[in-house]
Amino acid sequence: MITVQREGRNWMLTARIELPHPRAEVFGFFADAANLEQLTPPWLRFSIVTPQPIDMRRDVRIEYRLQLHRVPVHWKTQIAEWDPPQGFVDEQISGPYRLWRHEHRFEAISEGGTRVHDRVLYRPRGGRLANWLLVERDVRGIFEFRHSQLLRRFP
Repeated sequence: MITVQREGRNWMLTARIELPHPRAEVFGFFADAANLEQLTPPWLRFSIVTPQPIDMRRDVRIEYRLQLHRVPVHWKTQIAEWDPPQGFVDEQISGPYRLWRHEHRFEAISEGGTRVHDRVLYRPRGGRLANWLLVERDVRGIFEFRHSQLLRRFP
């Protein structure tokens, strides 16, 4: 389930998926920054610039390169919260958005499964028009791809 709604000058994407694997295993996958490339659509031409392996923890900064509509983008984020295996938060330091705050939460559910919650507060450059023309569709597409990859990784 993926929804996007307006919150003042920002937008909030919420996404949820249930995976039939234990929370520690699912969190461990997300805790390895290298796996982000597997969860990102090929059309973004995404790559991690920061030397790996990355020791994930609070205040770690990670740099990426990608393309948005064929425009090269340099993106830098910081882990603002780190609470294994419950979740973590990354925030954009510099990049394509005026604001990007992505909360990742992992909830243990019955029969050993995990519910993954994503909550992204974002504000695109170009405001409402940019969001309507491109950004919301792109962000939804990224999370739809992410969900399809998670279901393949955790069948």
